[in-house]
Amino acid sequence: MINDKIILGIDPGTTIMGYGLIKVQGKDIELINMGVLHLSKLKSHELKLKRIFERTLQIVEEYKPDEFAVEAPFYGKNVQSMLKLGRAQGVAMSAALYRDVPIFEYSPKKIKMAITGNGNSSKEQVASMLKSLLNIKELPKHLDATDGLAAAVCHYFQRNTSSISKNYSGWKSYITENPKKIK
Repeated sequence: MINDKIILGIDPGTTIMGYGLIKVQGKDIELINMGVLHLSKLKSHELKLKRIFERTLQIVEEYKPDEFAVEAPFYGKNVQSMLKLGRAQGVAMSAALYRDVPIFEYSPKKIKMAITGNGNSSKEQVASMLKSLLNIKELPKHLDATDGLAAAVCHYFQRNTSSISKNYSGWKSYITENPKKIK
């Protein structure tokens, strides 16, 4: 793996999507940017998905990340919520794949474990650790931004253990690894 790179992390959501970018130089990491995309005012799920794709593509085109880390949907009891979250993740991944950015997927527990050492950490604990680790002056209002940033930092920590994550270098590799998702 090349040492100098930019990693984009995404915490997908249909109300708020969080994102964070870090720059890796050798063994040093620094915060480039983090933020959220507010989606609650959009009237339909389809419009939300379109906006997630557009904003993710805009971030990819502006910062030109070398790698894309995304939080995988967690398994919950509400099937409809899981489907919507999976779609949100899918369109964010599509934007990265559209620009040939390799994708790495991590479970929420894996991300929390990588950042705090505890897979059951709260959003506040993750944000606090990132604040310390990246010398962040002030935490954002919405911790979805630090959740996106946490995905990027988790990937940085996991970069030498590729068996833990799923890596897709483009549509072809995604389809090859996920044949059951194609109809």
